[in-house]
Amino acid sequence: MNTAGLQEAPNEDRLDQACAWIARLRSDAVSAADRRDFAGWLAESADNRLAFDEMSELWGDLGALAHMPIDELYPESRPSAKPGTRPAQRDSRASVGGTLATGGWNFSQWLMGGGLVAACLVVTLWVGNQWLSGGEFREQTYITQIGETRTVTLADGSQVQLNTNSELQVAFSREVRRTQLLRGEAYFDVVRQTARPFTVAAGKANIRVLGTEFNVERNPDSTRVSVTGGVVAVSEAESAPGLQPESVKLVKNQKVSVSGRGLGEVGRTSADEALDWTRGVLVFEQTPLAEALEELNRYLKVPAVADPSVRERRLSGTFELSDPDNTLKAIATALDLQQDHSDPNLTLLSPRRN
Repeated sequence: MNTAGLQEAPNEDRLDQACAWIARLRSDAVSAADRRDFAGWLAESADNRLAFDEMSELWGDLGALAHMPIDELYPESRPSAKPGTRPAQRDSRASVGGTLATGGWNFSQWLMGGGLVAACLVVTLWVGNQWLSGGEFREQTYITQIGETRTVTLADGSQVQLNTNSELQVAFSREVRRTQLLRGEAYFDVVRQTARPFTVAAGKANIRVLGTEFNVERNPDSTRVSVTGGVVAVSEAESAPGLQPESVKLVKNQKVSVSGRGLGEVGRTSADEALDWTRGVLVFEQTPLAEALEELNRYLKVPAVADPSVRERRLSGTFELSDPDNTLKAIATALDLQQDHSDPNLTLLSPRRN
């Protein structure tokens, strides 16, 4: 995966401005002057454009984009003519005299001109020809067995690296790219498509991105999301009656866990930590034993659990995954524990008897 040369996320002020523009452009009272002002703000800098892209896609509020010629402004949002081929990077748009040139049209003219309605009709007809129905989904399932890893290229060019004992369902339509991690772990390198959000459902977590790189680790009791590039929105899949699900925005080198108790604290991470499994190792740093075993169990044919008296013992170190059974022995030795194999379907780690 290429994590070099990542563009920094817009600052909070620009993201706030982008949110304000989305709200204004969705208003029934939006005026011609508002559209001119928006065109000027968007043309001021690439950072403004990036902020608007991320907020409109990230939070699913595409209403503002519906007022624009999306397929002209953002060519990468078109479905690829050759599924599986990564679309070319978006061409740079030249800012001339304070306006944004797009495909031979002045952006302010697009926002103001009556040709916009006709363009939207053309886009609608084109979409109909491509997809037959906007709600039609193309579904696929990808599975890895214990000890197997796999890299798949999705229809939009995004790549997913599946860890051992994982299952991913994919359902793409014209409007949205939906995936569901049913078990295991996956690293996503998502192609940027402004008008088609990419979502991941994993246990108690819902994840929404524009085009970025992140790791999702689904465990029995929680789901951990670690970002190695771009911006990712993580929210609770459900909340208590009458309450809105909590959400958080993660940027590069941040992580969060979501469980039945809600969102955890946002923490720091790194590409090395998030992607240790892609290098054939597990790296623990003051990790509770119960949490470490959840990760190791993906590789063990007979799962291991910790006795309640040692579940919170802290484990640090780098452990090889080429022989998971020996890794379990190494963990038991490091924490002065014994293995109980009396149940053939479960290994119990408990305090060593003197």
